[in-house]
Amino acid sequence: MSKFLKAAATAFSLVAFVAGPAYAEGDPAQGEKVFKKCKACHMVGDKATNRVGPHLNDVFGRTAGTVDGYKYSKHMIGAGDGGLVWDAATLASFLEKPKQLVPKNKMAFKGLKKAEDRANVIAYLASYSEAASSAAAQPAAKAEAADAPAAKPEGVQVAAAPSGTPGGTASSGPMGLGRVALPEEVTAWDIDVRPDGMGLPKGRGNVLDGEEVFVDQCASCHGDFGEGRDRWPVLAGGLDTLADDRPVKTIGSYWPYLSTVYDYIRRAMPFGNARSLSDDDVYAITAYLLYMNDIVDDDEFELSHENFAVTRLPNEENFIPDNRMEESHWVANAEPCMSNCMPDPATITMRARILDVTPESGDDDSGIGQID
Repeated sequence: MSKFLKAAATAFSLVAFVAGPAYAEGDPAQGEKVFKKCKACHMVGDKATNRVGPHLNDVFGRTAGTVDGYKYSKHMIGAGDGGLVWDAATLASFLEKPKQLVPKNKMAFKGLKKAEDRANVIAYLASYSEAASSAAAQPAAKAEAADAPAAKPEGVQVAAAPSGTPGGTASSGPMGLGRVALPEEVTAWDIDVRPDGMGLPKGRGNVLDGEEVFVDQCASCHGDFGEGRDRWPVLAGGLDTLADDRPVKTIGSYWPYLSTVYDYIRRAMPFGNARSLSDDDVYAITAYLLYMNDIVDDDEFELSHENFAVTRLPNEENFIPDNRMEESHWVANAEPCMSNCMPDPATITMRARILDVTPESGDDDSGIGQID
């Protein structure tokens, strides 16, 4: 039996134990509200189409990875081949921890923590699924919610950890809230990377590995080749377009430093599941982006903490350093001028209306500012 089938069998048996006939009724109206979190990627209802994720009409009874016209990850297709069919139980498990039920699938969303939210979303999806009977479509929230800790009443403050506890030293501030951060917490937060390579973790990744990680983790939003999908940004191309009316700003055309690329991917991507990539994965994705933007032309190129600082982006020279600390009033430690600073009155040299930066209705006599 494959690793996936073993994991799936374990997951399905757990789901069956927790989410059998004990499923309580969910509220489709409340589920529609919760589904707003999903709308960036999924559609449901009349005229629903595939977007970043597949449409969710008739999801009940559907084998995983089988919506026509949608490009699934190999892991989701493998889950379907292994017997994963969407019903109230499997949907509940997937919505709680998507990466646990189907590891390395494309879905970047971390999951819905509240059993009630999962119950309501499943009831909402059931209303758009002919195969969902009222009994099969009701998520198992009642038994699950009964075991969940009671919600903290609004307005109640959680007590700060007492001094000397493993959680850190309690605050000595006027309200006694919070505590001093532990060294390991500071280390986890302090992950910024400077253009000279300061702050880079040790690691490495090549273009080919980056392509595989990118397809699994990034392509659902940005396209297989960084061309962008829907309103998600383009990541490749745009060279020599900055002077155009509609410049294409990518790391190959606009960004000044590779450190910003690495730092952003490491800190914020993939969308909805930030900080889930290993340092080597981030190196590999960054190498693949360099390759897609023709900054490197070798598909075996490997980016690492050792060669990172010598890898430059094309637009670096068009950025200037922030030298405000060298200005005269800073150097002299003087107060900046706040009134009557100019020897002569300020004059208007151009109006926004003439520059066509202010949209007009187009009915003025001169025609200035019309939108073509």
